[in-house]
Amino acid sequence: MSIRLYYLASPVHDENRVKHNKMEFLSDVENLVGENFEDCSFDEIQNNNLNLIFVATGGVEGQFKEIYREFKEPYFLLTNGEDNSFAASLEILTFLKQQGLRGEILHGSIEYVSKRIKRINKINEVKEKIRGINIGVIGKPSDWLIASNVNYKDLNEKFGINSIEIGTDELLEEISKIDEKDLDSLNEDEKIMVLREKAFNSESFKEALKIYVALEHIVDKYDLKGLTIRCFDLLSTVHNTACIGLSLLNDEGIIFSCEGDVPSLISMLILNALAEKPVFMANPSSIDIERNELILAHCTIPLNMVEDYVLDTHFESGIGVGIHGEIKDGQATLFKLNSNLQDYFVSSIDIKENLYHKNLCRTQIRVYMDKNVDYFLTNPMGNHHLICKGDYSDILDEFMKYSRTGVIL
Repeated sequence: MSIRLYYLASPVHDENRVKHNKMEFLSDVENLVGENFEDCSFDEIQNNNLNLIFVATGGVEGQFKEIYREFKEPYFLLTNGEDNSFAASLEILTFLKQQGLRGEILHGSIEYVSKRIKRINKINEVKEKIRGINIGVIGKPSDWLIASNVNYKDLNEKFGINSIEIGTDELLEEISKIDEKDLDSLNEDEKIMVLREKAFNSESFKEALKIYVALEHIVDKYDLKGLTIRCFDLLSTVHNTACIGLSLLNDEGIIFSCEGDVPSLISMLILNALAEKPVFMANPSSIDIERNELILAHCTIPLNMVEDYVLDTHFESGIGVGIHGEIKDGQATLFKLNSNLQDYFVSSIDIKENLYHKNLCRTQIRVYMDKNVDYFLTNPMGNHHLICKGDYSDILDEFMKYSRTGVIL
């Protein structure tokens, strides 16, 4: 894979020397970035989502002014500082700012420049990864999610994500079609075999697996990369929960959120794509202001995120099959995108311990938060928040910075 860049140089400077300096510089950067650079013509880079412009010399400001309108914002000006190239980059960036456009000069040590290019390229890749995907919304958001409605048109315009509304009746029909033969096909799956061994009620577990298989059918039918479900409706219709199905589908890379919570689903998609790690959706259950800590809990979690787990009933209803997973202590990220798709909250956190309270959803963790926990008291982004292992707060900040105005990297 290569990173394309557009090249600007003044004919006043010695062409061979300038090209030699350029190649030497780019070779050093390539070694650290792990990607090759490819010179592009003006027509080629016009259609490129990553506008990387190599400013090789001074005296190119006029050239840039003639063509800048054809590029997509933001502008990344790469320069090694040779032949007054940094001075020219300063003039160009100032000009862009005067036009109300955003850009950045990539200049400094090879290590710094390489790090910035890797970061920018990763964000660009993630935007392209989620652009054009389909997400399914089975039923409406749960009645208690009064601050979690998303405008699907805005979602498509901002992130390029297509939303498909699917009736709960369609899922119930799929569940009714599942028979023993469909479940027999799961017997060779090692993860399912372990789940069976942990099942406290074989009949409840079998019915939970029917929901999982039915959800898989819907994923395949609509070519979904993510979905959310008004899952509490299943308690009164099939007397079970989707907790097992959500866990297994998240394991398989189909991002799945509970309770019809679309903002949480989008948050999960972004966090998973940036971190390339599974994501736990949870309720903040309580906070400790003095210790800057909070407790997070929910009844399902991706199995590939836990060190061990036991099966239990769903907390609120006492029926179905929920998961009590144990997450390894250590650094993690907490993230939530607001329903307006603009505002967000992100903080690095430190998972301190797993808890076993009987009055909370099954998977429970106590975490220390780097940012002030009074966020939850004064400016929360809704109920559910998303957690993944590792600190990705910086790249999430940058991803959202370039997403706030709908700008595509």
